[in-house]
Amino acid sequence: MTALSPRTPADLGDGTFANPVLPGDRPDPSVLRVGDEYFLTSSSFDAAPGLQIWRSPDLVNWTFATNALEHPLSTVFAPDLVEHDGRYFLYIPFIPSAWGDDRIDVPQIWVATADHPAGPWSEPVFTGISGAIDPGHVVGDDGERHLFVNGIRRCRLSADGLTAVTPLEQAYDGWRYPDEWVTEAYALEGPTLFRRDGWIYLVSAVGGTGGPATGHMVIVARSRSVDGPWQNAPDNPVARTRSAGEAWWSRGHATILEGHDGRWWMVSHGYANRFRTLGRQTLLEPIEWTADGWPVAPARDLGAPLAKPAGAGAPTAVPAPSDDFVAPAWGERWVFDDPARDERDRARFDGGALVLAGKGDGPADASPLTTWSMDRAYEVEVELEVTGGAQGGLLLWFNNRLFFGLGWDGEALAGYAGGIRTHHREPAEPGDAIQLRLRNDAHIVTGWFRRPGDEWTRYGVRYDTEGAHSATVMDLKSLRPALFSAGSGEIAFRSFRYRVVGEETR
Repeated sequence: MTALSPRTPADLGDGTFANPVLPGDRPDPSVLRVGDEYFLTSSSFDAAPGLQIWRSPDLVNWTFATNALEHPLSTVFAPDLVEHDGRYFLYIPFIPSAWGDDRIDVPQIWVATADHPAGPWSEPVFTGISGAIDPGHVVGDDGERHLFVNGIRRCRLSADGLTAVTPLEQAYDGWRYPDEWVTEAYALEGPTLFRRDGWIYLVSAVGGTGGPATGHMVIVARSRSVDGPWQNAPDNPVARTRSAGEAWWSRGHATILEGHDGRWWMVSHGYANRFRTLGRQTLLEPIEWTADGWPVAPARDLGAPLAKPAGAGAPTAVPAPSDDFVAPAWGERWVFDDPARDERDRARFDGGALVLAGKGDGPADASPLTTWSMDRAYEVEVELEVTGGAQGGLLLWFNNRLFFGLGWDGEALAGYAGGIRTHHREPAEPGDAIQLRLRNDAHIVTGWFRRPGDEWTRYGVRYDTEGAHSATVMDLKSLRPALFSAGSGEIAFRSFRYRVVGEETR
């Protein structure tokens, strides 16, 4: 077998770091400083558990902390993680979905609470805000709590932060970029707010998040009061992908915060150039302040190493999601896609095996288990055993309309591409157990199969997955390794491996 290179941390160990600081699909990051630590969460969409929370000593080295949302009510968009009077709040937009709770018939803002960002988190409650996404919390100059949402609209919250007490009203009309700029849509959204030197700063996104590489951007306005008037930054946009030749596309949806070293930082998301299949990854860059109090981001292209924030962190790579299935790793490694509320009841752990009961007739309606792809070239491999008429397999999964990979029912090997079973029929000796491998090498996907202990046989068809991303599919997800179990029986999965493919293999 060809040697495979290890994953490397964002922290380069020489006082610099390289983006992304949190690899994989971590869109719409919300970051909160708590003492000498930072906590981050992001959109989890159709995943259960949802709202993974990560912690860091320095904004560069991140480790998994908890899941804030064990049983999502529906699709989860961009949350806001905030602290108020020593208590922590997660404002959560739920979006209607085919698998979601019937109560979510329009976009709604719910809220969960905790005594610490690492949890445990309460079950969310409805704030009464409908027809809105992208919440951003701020305390006004009158001490009242307010929530800004896409649009940019605003309402006042109750003192406990759990309920809207006024209707949404228009608060800010945005900053207009030149019409000749190539964007997806104007889409004024993603408000986050912070205070500095008597000003309230409103950070928003415009330009659309999933379209042309030059679309998404970060704009800033400020006011002395939540009531306005809002002044636009003279050098808007603060951050933008200006050319498709840059390392990171569609930069936007930002949080600006002061580090515990006194320096200011911006955390945003972006697509790696030509690798939108990996989703929107978490980016970090320095913020400087002009003499008249406006934030600027001096790093125009985030492809080069940058000076690292101060902190106690040693270089730590987000681990590859390999798993021997000795114990659950929900959220940190595995989430169900399109989940029922009791989806986890399908799974049990048995002597180094993850046993997953079948659901649906095939991959599309099986609510597969997915994990994060974090590298431009990687392999995934698993052994599976079929019982009771099930079909199981290994996929690269975007959504229930678009996936690639291999399935096995004990009798025949099935190939899947573009979300359908292919016409290619690969001869394979019948038997309960099989090992499957997929290599995604810069979008080119190759499959292999074998009886445990035998030689690998390459599957007869390769696939090009470069177009499996949000700009073509119109679904803000990523292409991710997945395990599925369909039919009336169950599948026992063993020894899942994720490996980075090094340059020497290409």
